Amino acid sequence: MLREDTALLGAGVTVSAPVVAPTPSGGVGMRVAVVSETFLPAVNGVVNSVLRLVDHLAVRGHDPVVVAPSGASYESRCGAWVVVATVPSMRLPGYRQLSVARPVGDLTEVLGRLAPDVVHLASPVVLGLAAARAARTLGVPSVAVFQTDLAAYAERYRLPGGPAAAWRYLRSVHETADLTLAPSTASLAMLARHGIGPVTLWRRGVDLDQFAPWHSDPGLHRELAPAGELLVGVVARLAVEKRLELLAPLSELPGVRLVVVGDGPQRRQLARRMPRAHFLGQLGGAELGAVVASLDLFVHPGADETFCQAVQEALAAGVPAVVAASGGPLDLVRHRQNGWLWAGDDPHLLAAMVAGLRDDPAALRAAADRARPSVEERTWGRIGDELIGHLQHVRARVSAP
Repeated sequence: MLREDTALLGAGVTVSAPVVAPTPSGGVGMRVAVVSETFLPAVNGVVNSVLRLVDHLAVRGHDPVVVAPSGASYESRCGAWVVVATVPSMRLPGYRQLSVARPVGDLTEVLGRLAPDVVHLASPVVLGLAAARAARTLGVPSVAVFQTDLAAYAERYRLPGGPAAAWRYLRSVHETADLTLAPSTASLAMLARHGIGPVTLWRRGVDLDQFAPWHSDPGLHRELAPAGELLVGVVARLAVEKRLELLAPLSELPGVRLVVVGDGPQRRQLARRMPRAHFLGQLGGAELGAVVASLDLFVHPGADETFCQAVQEALAAGVPAVVAASGGPLDLVRHRQNGWLWAGDDPHLLAAMVAGLRDDPAALRAAADRARPSVEERTWGRIGDELIGHLQHVRARVSAP
């Protein structure tokens, strides 16, 4: 049943036409309210995961509806119509490209009208806490996905109260949900240390069609490294927490060319600091797949990654990776197997590691051969089915007498 209008659900929440009536909860499929702090047109790990999740839910016969600060109802990759309910939003100071939810108060009326069987909280902060509280009031089970290290952000951006205040807030968010999902073993341990639970592991999937060795483009490699240099790349949001300035010594190495894919508030500053690097901006789809597969080496200096999807995508493309030896990448990169771990914060040590690999093509080839096999079982279909299992389990547990 379709209703052609622009509906107000309360609390300033708007649903763009057409609006799909809820599936009766007694049916086989679940209606899942997917609540995300950011959404389209933003491009980041949270948004990409939400898009994949929503599509997989639809493929499996469930009925997803997105609650977010931006975006509009759309047709998913599988052809299903997905309703997007938008809440009042604001722009982050110093990061005008990103819309995030303003405090929206009580979302009980909103969730009551959407009538979900379960609520999925994607990297919950402000909007996620409001949705978790509303779900608790309505007796609807909720699952919270830990995806952003808010405490690390608080430290790097010098937010009031620092990491301690961030952890207190995160505990209040996750204690309101019925289950928290962590993307890596490092995140799982960190959440447990800070008293957040129950927690279980739920990793991210990778698109093995978009990211594959056969998308490598020799012509593109020659364009970016015209003298046959080692082509080193990073795909990331160009923001403080990614520590991309640590790539500056690497970018000056003879016989090495650095490619930076992504956009963000630090782009101009980084471009001034690394004038020899190629800044390609935000890429997606086949274009991104070709650039990643054409690299000789992927490097990511971020130390606060809860998972780091970009590293997994590089490995799927057959590109070995050098990563900071902390957080989520520890689950992805095996030292001297499919990549290398960089310990500490010394950018000159990182540059020296890359210089050594430039001069050891046999080691690079061996790691490249092991890269894709190390992640090829992590399809989005398999990961999506794992999540549906978690949602169904929580729903059954909360509904039990």
